[in-house]
Amino acid sequence: MNILILNTSERTGGAAIAANRLMKALIDSGINVQTLVLNKQTSDKNIISIQSSFIKRKLAQFNFLWERWVIFVHSRFSRKNLFKVSIANTGFDISGHPLVKSADIIHIHWINQGFLSLNNIKKLVQTGKPIVWTMHDMWVCTGVCHYAWQCEKYVEQCGNCMFLNSNRKKDLSHNIFQKKQFLSKTNIQIVDVSSWLKGLAEKSILTKSLKISVIPNVIDTSVFIPLNKQMVRDKISFPKDKKIILMGAAKLNDPIKGFDYLRQALSLLKEKSNDLLLVLFGKIKGCDTFLSNLAVEYIFMDSIEDVSLIVRLYAAADVTVVPSHYETFGQTLIESMACGCPVVSFDNSGQTDIIDHKINGYLAKYQDAKDLADGIDWILFEADYQQLSQNAHRKAIDCYSEEIVAMQYMELYKNAINF
Repeated sequence: MNILILNTSERTGGAAIAANRLMKALIDSGINVQTLVLNKQTSDKNIISIQSSFIKRKLAQFNFLWERWVIFVHSRFSRKNLFKVSIANTGFDISGHPLVKSADIIHIHWINQGFLSLNNIKKLVQTGKPIVWTMHDMWVCTGVCHYAWQCEKYVEQCGNCMFLNSNRKKDLSHNIFQKKQFLSKTNIQIVDVSSWLKGLAEKSILTKSLKISVIPNVIDTSVFIPLNKQMVRDKISFPKDKKIILMGAAKLNDPIKGFDYLRQALSLLKEKSNDLLLVLFGKIKGCDTFLSNLAVEYIFMDSIEDVSLIVRLYAAADVTVVPSHYETFGQTLIESMACGCPVVSFDNSGQTDIIDHKINGYLAKYQDAKDLADGIDWILFEADYQQLSQNAHRKAIDCYSEEIVAMQYMELYKNAINF
């Protein structure tokens, strides 16, 4: 069985990380897998870039800029939501690529920002090859947005799009939604990374007629492992007498990540304990005062590429907090749990598949900073911490390890071939 994974980037973004981890899990299970990307960043022989010439590299740059320019114009020249939407008006026709021709299954992941246009996807469908599409956000089932927040226009048709600052019913989001309607007439098999995301896909007329499964993202449980907390703190010079609260995100000040809820929770927790230390890793873009007025001492690690250091951070922490407005899955959660560090998050989206309340973590009431604080407090000072840690590690092994997730995908691939 030959599997071809498609993703815009090799390494950048959560979908790229998930696709890479899946590729490794499938290869380790004896499946022949290659990945075709727009942007390649390593020398991995299993990952091929379509930018094989100077002309294609320049075309990729043009595709990216042209799509953003169209969005910019339709947003009334506002940059506010420029990267919260995609319209797939540009891309590369890869239907004749040797890897596409030799594939038994085409597995699409995240293909926006100039990799595949809607027309390119149509041509892949026309090859007649089985296509699996893993949704890492909502874009497949909406007009243009990657996350719809509370908007439900995508259920029937988009228009008056808040991300485009639009007051027109037949705006760009409506037009792209109409162009996407061919998806509903295909045999594409949709995979959602959480039950919550599946529920959204089942509401949209673009995807509800398709076969939809839930398969979580995979984690390498030989890399993300429990380590001795005190020994790790010694090695990375973290204090041994503090209760360490960890939060990580690609962009910490992205509003979706909900840092303000953690900020409020820390103010409440400060009234109970002076022994708290907040550790943060990830980018903070365009806001020099973002970490001002925190109620507790903190350490900011910036963006981290070294996976072994991230593992040590999870091991050193007492609790990992993910206060996001929503997560389609929650990669940080399973990484932390695999390292034996219990987690706290809201009870509103993809994380509800991962966290079993008061068994391996704490699910706080959505947008409730006090309950978020109560959850952190419960883990740090009230729960049977050793049992909680063991439960968290066991959940990661049982549900998200390479063998488990690869087996689910292999079964899906076999069914797709025999469909």
